[in-house]
Amino acid sequence: QVQLVESGGGLVQAGGSLRLSCAASGRIFSSYAMGWFRQAPGKEREFVASISGSGVSTSYADSVKGRFTISRDNTKNTMYLQMNSLKPEDTAVYYCAAHHSGSIYMAASYDYWGQGTQVTVSS
Repeated sequence: QVQLVESGGGLVQAGGSLRLSCAASGRIFSSYAMGWFRQAPGKEREFVASISGSGVSTSYADSVKGRFTISRDNTKNTMYLQMNSLKPEDTAVYYCAAHHSGSIYMAASYDYWGQGTQVTVSS
């Protein structure tokens, strides 16, 4: 069992930055690849970024590549998402999740989820 808690969301103007955190407790954090997903009103949950258990390998959705950076600190059982150059279309609830098996791009491949944190980008 893994418990995940996101923090760091808020309201920011377009072009601004936010840093999301995902604190994990429970089973060995470093054994899990982790991911960030987001869901805007009326839309499906979509992949944002993922990171391997060691932190060496990362993947990004094309829509955030070059603007967002995923990282993790296994000594603190915490994952981060640094979001720069934010756009109004980045507005969504952001979720962190622990990967179980299958494609890292699919929400169904993750079996533990946080409660989400709201990110709102004003134009």
